[in-house]
Amino acid sequence: MYIFRKYFISCLITGALLLSLNTFAQVLPPPQPDPPKNWHALDLQTDGYFGISLAQAYQFVSGLKSKPVVVAIIDSGIDTLQKDLQGVLWVNPKEKPGNGKDDDHNGYIDDIHGWDFLGGPGGKSDYSETEEEVREYHKLKGKYLNAPDTSAGNKKEYAYWLQVKAEYDSTVTKARMEITQLSPIMTAMVETSGYIRHALNLKANQTFTKADVENLKTNNDTLSEVRNLWLVAFSEDVSTSTNVKVLKELSEYMAKINNSINPDLEARKRIVGDDPDILKDKHYGNNVLKFSDASHGTDVAGLIGAIRNNGYGIDGIADNVKLMVIKAVPIGDEYDKDEVNAIHYAVDNGAKIINMSFGKKISPHKEWVDEAFKYAAAHDVLLVQAAGNDNEDMDKKPDYPNDIFADGSGTDADNVIDVGASGLKPDTNLAATFTNYGKKNVDVFAPGVKITSIDMDAELITDDGTSFSAPIVTGIAALILEYYPSLSAKQLKQAIMGSATPLLGTMVYKPGTKEKVDFTTLCKTGGIVNARRALEIASKMNGERKN
Repeated sequence: MYIFRKYFISCLITGALLLSLNTFAQVLPPPQPDPPKNWHALDLQTDGYFGISLAQAYQFVSGLKSKPVVVAIIDSGIDTLQKDLQGVLWVNPKEKPGNGKDDDHNGYIDDIHGWDFLGGPGGKSDYSETEEEVREYHKLKGKYLNAPDTSAGNKKEYAYWLQVKAEYDSTVTKARMEITQLSPIMTAMVETSGYIRHALNLKANQTFTKADVENLKTNNDTLSEVRNLWLVAFSEDVSTSTNVKVLKELSEYMAKINNSINPDLEARKRIVGDDPDILKDKHYGNNVLKFSDASHGTDVAGLIGAIRNNGYGIDGIADNVKLMVIKAVPIGDEYDKDEVNAIHYAVDNGAKIINMSFGKKISPHKEWVDEAFKYAAAHDVLLVQAAGNDNEDMDKKPDYPNDIFADGSGTDADNVIDVGASGLKPDTNLAATFTNYGKKNVDVFAPGVKITSIDMDAELITDDGTSFSAPIVTGIAALILEYYPSLSAKQLKQAIMGSATPLLGTMVYKPGTKEKVDFTTLCKTGGIVNARRALEIASKMNGERKN
């Protein structure tokens, strides 16, 4: 599941509660100025923001020639018409567009820029799904809920059922509570948006921003309460965020949690038509990459490789990439089968780096996914994945997919980097309040708070999440491989890990708490990735790439 801003939801619920108790002053910290939209690329010493020193990185490779690198993005699809991605998208060299034929005989018809493994006949896509624990609960409950079979042959499956049920109970209980809390908030926000527009002398089709609300002068108690409600809703956003963005995000989140309570368990069969529990059927889906949920994948693509120095949108991290787009991540949890086929598709079509900004709590076919990770390793492909946004210790409660292989063959793959989210400044908020962490299972941190990227339909968006920390690392990996193409996936990981100077003595809030801990306890490197240092390390390596 690509990652919703759960911290935004938490703030909204808490803020609305406090508003009802007339204690608004307790809800929000003093307003903070917006960071530069490219703060994640800046340098701490030069600019005062704990970015990745990208300008210094490009100075380091100035005068060197680069080679194009194919980067696969397994995500929610993208807006293929986004201006900042034109010329950057991977084009299948052996496929003729629009002829309805599988010209390269790879099993996928007209896969010009990639493939949609959630697609089905008629150009449809199963992009609205539920969590894996919900699907698995309904699959197994007839067998185990009322008359559990714990005979010797079923002990493993029964233990799995208990895990599924525990996750299901937690998910559904939380969903019911949040629906109850959020429904009146959503209603109030929809109804009061017109009130705000009227106070700002806007037309019915015009949007308002956080800055508009902050600057709104109130002359009665009703307008003051409405203003306060919207300030809560905007609390985690930059000044340019609009009411449309907030309502869209809240609406999508409510639809997602409602699908946990009242799941559409036939969507996959109805739309895609395959059986997600049978791996051998690989050639399903379609080539449509943009649906209404493509915002997330577009944001990720922009951070990795949006055209640099074109005076439009943003500058991506890497300047010579071809982005292969693989849609396999719905609003809800991705299927293991789709993860496997997406990784195989990427590797087989020449990707050297794969970005995976998704995760879930249950993996019913983990052995399939483990094989795909090993397949990527065998073909020297680097996997970069987001750690997740549940402020949980990954050493105690891992997300999936991960490189702790079920067969015991490995617990830390040389070609996998797991990325947590860091904040803007070297203060107590340097570890993002939402990020997952883990001294053993999170490798490195990268900027993930108030990150600006391109969005669908020529828009920009600023958001939070390890979903955006991962592509920043992916972009650095691609930049290294552009200029040092003989380096292996293992060496790319070594350079990135080595670039993160341990922040020993930097005391930060443990994510989700006000407990202060040393930053070095939160990830394996104990630091934040740096593009300049990574290139320097890479420049001293003797390349080991075999293909």
